Amino acid sequence: MSGPGEVLGVVLAGGLSRRMGGGDKALRTLDGRTLLDRVVERFAPQCGAGLILNANGDPARFSDFPGAIVPDDVPGHAGPLAGILAALDHAARQHPHVRHIASVTGDAPFLPADLVARLSGAVGDAAIAMAASNGREHFTVALWSVALRAALHDALVVREERRVGTFLRTHGAVRVSWPSEPLDPFWNVNTPEDLAGAEACLSDPLSPHTRRQRG
Repeated sequence: MSGPGEVLGVVLAGGLSRRMGGGDKALRTLDGRTLLDRVVERFAPQCGAGLILNANGDPARFSDFPGAIVPDDVPGHAGPLAGILAALDHAARQHPHVRHIASVTGDAPFLPADLVARLSGAVGDAAIAMAASNGREHFTVALWSVALRAALHDALVVREERRVGTFLRTHGAVRVSWPSEPLDPFWNVNTPEDLAGAEACLSDPLSPHTRRQRG
């Protein structure tokens, strides 16, 4: 079982952000700070081996990020699994002592402070532990064994399987649940309306926006 000090964190920001109108969703501002900055503030202290950012294109736009910028190895915007594979490959090359990576998305500004510790404590002999809240599984908020590299490459590149949930189920992912009150810690900002809701929740966690997120 891996402890938090052995985990390399990866922030996934390689998507196209279509529902946000394109561009880098993680660089949108929430109360004067970027979503990415808020994610890093919550996530970095939990990852003893440091953080990397999975992002494509010119890395200069992420010059303030406190770690390496790692693009997808698989061309054509193959989805979140491509970002996970890039992170696993980077860990194997640059951090050979690391046995697990923890992934989060760059648009989740309310991540829990015990995310990595609880996933690490629950994974046991499984290859993956994933977060859940409010009856939903958050496929891209998870702890992944670096030993999955070959299997993920085969699924993504050889079989062209891009469904994250399918890969998680195939490899027996352990589910770890968090409470969604007063605010779902895995609320992600996908649209301008979500961003407005997040602004409201910063000042009032019990606002109507928050209650809608809890379903």
